[in-house]
Amino acid sequence: MIEIIEASVQGFCKGVTQALTLVDQTLQSDCPRPITILGSLVHNDFVNQSLKEKGIRVLEAKQKSRLELLDQIDAGTVIFTAHGVSDQVRQKAKDKGLHVVDASCPFVRYTQNLIAKHLQQKEVIFYIGKKGHPEAEGATFQQQDVYLIETIADIPDHINQPIFVTNQTTMSIVDLQQLFDAIQERYPQAVFCDEICNATRVRQKAVLDLANQNIDLLIVVGDPASNNTRKLAQIGKTAKIEQVIQLEDASQLHPQQLSGVKRLAITSGASTPAFLKEAIIQKIKEIDSNTF
Repeated sequence: MIEIIEASVQGFCKGVTQALTLVDQTLQSDCPRPITILGSLVHNDFVNQSLKEKGIRVLEAKQKSRLELLDQIDAGTVIFTAHGVSDQVRQKAKDKGLHVVDASCPFVRYTQNLIAKHLQQKEVIFYIGKKGHPEAEGATFQQQDVYLIETIADIPDHINQPIFVTNQTTMSIVDLQQLFDAIQERYPQAVFCDEICNATRVRQKAVLDLANQNIDLLIVVGDPASNNTRKLAQIGKTAKIEQVIQLEDASQLHPQQLSGVKRLAITSGASTPAFLKEAIIQKIKEIDSNTF
């Protein structure tokens, strides 16, 4: 029989729960209609589909910035997602006369305020994040003296001003430290502020704690578009777990993936509904019972 071990911390974080609560409150209010979410509220297709079924428009286009997406909203209520938005988006929504509901994660807003503070102090900002991610866009969009750094190759040369280094809240704790070290080697005078949110940190640590526990397979449940979910899978490999697979839902789990597995660990991203993980656990048990 397969032994199933659940990571000690996983699933929805407070920021996601807050965003979903705000959407429900907006639906029940007498706010102007239609209601449009500017991008995916959180990176989970099942969550976004449920919102559409409630009559909410989810406006998403990978090749367009939030500022460009806002051109498609002419009236009603706009909801900013948990990933946060740039000041330009906030101002444009105001100029268009839209009713605004801000579901930005408090940790994301805190990082944006830190960046604004250090820019006012005439410092250069190195922002470590994922290119194309809405949180990184919100923090760096059309900002002078802000460099988006995804890899060591992105670290600029010949910066003579004071440097403040911070990051996207859902980064890998391992990757972030490597980039911090590389920046510090090149710019010893730089000031660092690790802004990985506690929810991301404890979820990654829970996966790291699985190391040396003879885990044959780690299943990470979450949307492939979710950065925090991808990082959990990456951390699993860092923990030297023999096999790591990422599943969006139970339909993606096949019997051959469990072949030879005796100890299995499972975790889920901060934007993953609990029912998706529970359905996968149930399918594991069904496959396991049919094997004997």
